[in-house]
Amino acid sequence: MADQSMDILSKVLEQTAKLVEEKLDAQMSKLNEIDEDDLERLKERRLEALKKAQKQKQEWLNKGHGEYREISSEKDFFGEVKDSKNVVCHFYKGSTFRCKILDKHLTILAKKHVETKFITLNVDKAPFLTDRLRIKVIPTMCLLIDGKTKDYVVGFTDMGNTDEFSTEMLEWRLGCADVINYSGNLMEPPTGPVRSGTKFTKVDKKTIRGRTYDSDSDSD
Repeated sequence: MADQSMDILSKVLEQTAKLVEEKLDAQMSKLNEIDEDDLERLKERRLEALKKAQKQKQEWLNKGHGEYREISSEKDFFGEVKDSKNVVCHFYKGSTFRCKILDKHLTILAKKHVETKFITLNVDKAPFLTDRLRIKVIPTMCLLIDGKTKDYVVGFTDMGNTDEFSTEMLEWRLGCADVINYSGNLMEPPTGPVRSGTKFTKVDKKTIRGRTYDSDSDSD
C-alpha cells in the first residue's frame, strides 16, 4: 500500500515538473522570437519616454517648482496658481510656532515632488484671499488643482494632531488630495491607522466672509 502511494506521488511530481518545464520553454521561446529590430524599437520607446520626462521636469523647474518659496502678495498667488497644475500654499503667521514646523517638512517635499509647486504666504499680506478661502486657523494649507481649491489641511489634526508628525505623514495627507504623485498606500497612513478623532477638512464653499485667525500653535 505504501509502495502504491509513493508511485502515485512520484507521478504527480513528475507531471508538475513537466508542466513547469513546458511553461518555461514557452516563455523562452517567446523571448527568442524578439529580434534585433524589436529590441531596438523597445530601446527607442524607452529613450523617448525618458526625454519626455526630462523635458516635463525642466518645464516645472522653470515655473518655480522644486523649491519651497515665499510669495509676497495676493497678486503673486493668483499668478503662481494659474501657472501650475498642482499647488500647495501654506498660509502662515510669523509668530506661530507650528508654521515653522510645517516649513521644515514642506521644504523637503518641494524637492521630492517636483510635479507640484510649494509656496507660502503671510496672511497679514493677503486679507482678501484669506477671506475668500476661509482661512481662520493658522497654519492652514490650501491644496489647488487646475486653479481650483481641492482641499484644505487645517492645523495638524490630519497628521495625528501632534507636533511630532513625520514628513512621510504629511506626504501621505497631500497624496490623499491628489495634489502630489504619491506612490504609497493611500488607504492607511505610513505610521499606522488614523488616530481616533482625526478627520479631513473638505472644501464646500470658495467665498465665505470673516477674517478672524485662530492659531493652532500652543506657543502662540
